[in-house]
Amino acid sequence: MNEKEPLAFRMRPKTLEEYVGQEHVIGPGKLLYRTIKADRLSSIILFGPPGCGKTSLAKVISETTKYKFYKINAVTAGVADIKRVVEETRNYMMNPTGKSILFIDEIHRFNKLQQDALLPYVENGTIILIGATTENPYFEVNKALISRSMVIKLNPLTEEDIYKILKNALERKDGLGEYSIKIEDSTLRKIADISNGDVRTALNGLEIAVLTTSMSSDGYIHITDEVIKNSIQNRKAIFDKNGDTHYDNISAFIKSMRGSDPDATLLYLARALNGGEDPVFLARRIVICASEDVGLADPQALVIATSAMQAVNMIGMPEARIILAEAAVYVANCKKSNATYLGINKALEDVANSDTGEIPMHIRNAPIEKMRELGYNEGYKYPHDYPEGWVDQRYLPEGLERGAFWQPAGRGWEEWRVEQSERDRSGNAPK
Repeated sequence: MNEKEPLAFRMRPKTLEEYVGQEHVIGPGKLLYRTIKADRLSSIILFGPPGCGKTSLAKVISETTKYKFYKINAVTAGVADIKRVVEETRNYMMNPTGKSILFIDEIHRFNKLQQDALLPYVENGTIILIGATTENPYFEVNKALISRSMVIKLNPLTEEDIYKILKNALERKDGLGEYSIKIEDSTLRKIADISNGDVRTALNGLEIAVLTTSMSSDGYIHITDEVIKNSIQNRKAIFDKNGDTHYDNISAFIKSMRGSDPDATLLYLARALNGGEDPVFLARRIVICASEDVGLADPQALVIATSAMQAVNMIGMPEARIILAEAAVYVANCKKSNATYLGINKALEDVANSDTGEIPMHIRNAPIEKMRELGYNEGYKYPHDYPEGWVDQRYLPEGLERGAFWQPAGRGWEEWRVEQSERDRSGNAPK
C-alpha cells in the first residue's frame, strides 16, 4: 500500500461489483450497467454532489470496458489537452485499441470554445466523453454535447452505503486493515451520518482519526465518538451558494414559507446560512414571499418582512439569523392569499394586449377651466363628503367590472375587508 495516497483514493472501486451505491443507474439490469457490460458505451454526463462517486464510476467504466483512460480538470485544462488526447487515441502505437475515455472533472467550468472543441470528436466517436459536474448540466453544458450524451444524475450516498464503504476500509489491507483498530458500529454510523452523503469526507475523517490517535496499552487504536467529532469538525450541508444547490435550497425555502411549514422553513434557512448565503438576499426572499404569497390575508407580514430586511442590513451576522428566523416563521404561519399577485399580473397582461377602455370623465384631472368645460372631472363625488367615507361611483372604464383583476381569496384580513366593503356598498356599514 502507498500510504502517501489518501484513503479515499485507495478505496476507489476497480469493478462494477465493488462499486457501492447508485443502484438506480448502475444496479444489475439498469441501462448504464447493461451498456457497460455490452461494451456499447456512449458519452456520459454525470452530475451530483461532491463525494457521490462520479470519478470512481468513470474509472470503473474505463476498467470494465478496457478503454484507455484520460483524466483532465476543466479548471486547469484547455483545448490543447483535448487535442493531445485525440492524437494519442489515433496513434496505434500509443493506443492499439483506438478507444479512449476522456474524463473531464468539473466540465461546467469549460467555456463555450472549449466545449465546442470537444464536439466533433464526441460526435464521430473518436473519444468517449465522461463529464462530471456538481451543477445541473442542462444549464451549464453545451446543448449539443448534452444531446450526444447520456445524462445521469447521481444521488448523495445513503448512510448505509457509506457505512459499508467504511467497514470495507477497515478490513482491506490497502485500506486500514494493517492497523489494530477498535471502533463501535455506532461510531461508524455516526461518521456516515455527519458526512452528508459525501464518502470522501467520511473516509478522510476516519483516516485522520486513525492516524492521529495513539495506540492504547492494550495494543489497539480506540476510535470513539469524541475522536470522530474532532476529526470531522465542520459538518456542512450540501450547499453551494454559487451552484445548482443554491437554487434548489432557495426554492425549498420559499415553497416552505408558502406552504405554511415553519420547521421546513427554518431547515432551509439554516442550510443557506450554513453554506454562506448572503443574509440580505434571504431577507429579500422573505419580503417577496410576504407580498406575493401572504398578500392582504395578513398585511402585517410585509411590514415585518421589510423591517427584518432593514434590521439585517444594520445588524449583520451572526445575530441576523434570529431576525431572519423570526420574519420567516411569521410569514410561514400567516394565512395566504395571492389575489393581489394574480390581480396585478392580469392587469398588466390586459393593459399590454387588450383595449382596456377610457378613463371615466368624472375622475379625470381638470387643472384648467377649459378642461372642466369639456367635461373633465364633471360629476366627481368626493368620498370624504359622505358619512362613511364611501360613495357609489364608477372608477373602472366602461366594459370592466369589479373583480376584473382583484379576486380576493377570502382569508384573514382580506376576508374581513371584503365583508366591510360589502357593508359599505349596501349602506349597512357599522356606525
